[in-house]
Amino acid sequence: MSFLEINHLKKSFGPNTVVHDFTLSVEKGEFVSFLGPSGCGKTTVLRMIAGFEQASSGRIIIGGADVTHLPPAKRNVGMVFQAYALFPNLTVAGNIGFGLEIAGATSAEINTRVAEMLELIKLPHLASRYPYQLSGGQQQRVALARALAVRPQVLLLDEPLSALDAKIRVSLREEIRALQRELGITTVFVTHDQEEALSISDRVVVMHNGKADQVGAPSEIYNHPKTHFVASFVGTLNILEARVADATSGRLSIDGQPVAVARSLAGFGLGDQLTVALRPEAVDIAAPESGKNALKGTVDDVAFLGSIIRVRVRLASARVSLDTFNDPSRSLPRVGETVTLSFKPEDLLLLERD
Repeated sequence: MSFLEINHLKKSFGPNTVVHDFTLSVEKGEFVSFLGPSGCGKTTVLRMIAGFEQASSGRIIIGGADVTHLPPAKRNVGMVFQAYALFPNLTVAGNIGFGLEIAGATSAEINTRVAEMLELIKLPHLASRYPYQLSGGQQQRVALARALAVRPQVLLLDEPLSALDAKIRVSLREEIRALQRELGITTVFVTHDQEEALSISDRVVVMHNGKADQVGAPSEIYNHPKTHFVASFVGTLNILEARVADATSGRLSIDGQPVAVARSLAGFGLGDQLTVALRPEAVDIAAPESGKNALKGTVDDVAFLGSIIRVRVRLASARVSLDTFNDPSRSLPRVGETVTLSFKPEDLLLLERD
């Protein structure tokens, strides 16, 4: 059995079901991110794990114990909120030690643990300050230390970086990941930021309409999306409509041009419509090579994005974007120019219907 088991979890508010039959197993010490847009149910699942929302049905098991109906204080989980939720009348040390005080720890135990946490978050010099005297990043570090001070079995993070500016977000997410690895604590992280989820997670759960559309390692989620939603939400992607030209040989037609796909088309018939996806970095403007797909089109736009040049090419009706590294010695295609797009059959992804 995994350390955190979520079995067939469902949550309804009146007639509105916001989480549908959600099941997930998380190993001890694993860092799992829930990724999805607002309203997809990710925070509701997190709050049910914490005990702040009661599940309509299903079970939550932590360390072999069923905690489904236990109050939050009995679950031994630590939670860091989006809005920090620090007590304004308590110092940094007071905030960090609050949970220990509620749990009945002695003053000596609290002082020792608070000192350990302050060292862990590298803020021992700010122990006597109040929250209003701290920056946003410092406040979030204190909130993290408060959650960890009680030695929780599971750490829950509800979009903890969304209120911070971009540079601090990158720095703090790296710190969170380093702390999580150092402590070996099982962690569930909620975010709507795909870069955050992909960069720090062992596994990512992409949520959509109260369900887990896909669960996998970041590279799997990015390189092999299973559904139209995952493909469109994670990364930049060309999503194209294709028709089956020959199921036996894996041949498709995109805007009347033949292409091959590397996976089986068993079960499809001639003329069946499919949705395929193609990452911009997998496409190149080049003469067709043996074994590669080739699509002819007209350059619509060339956008300079710093280290990346993004070129948009129009086929008969569809448009394909491709990314290439900025190379000053390489001439760029011109708008209106006819070009040939080249890519490998294995880079053409066949998507399941949502």
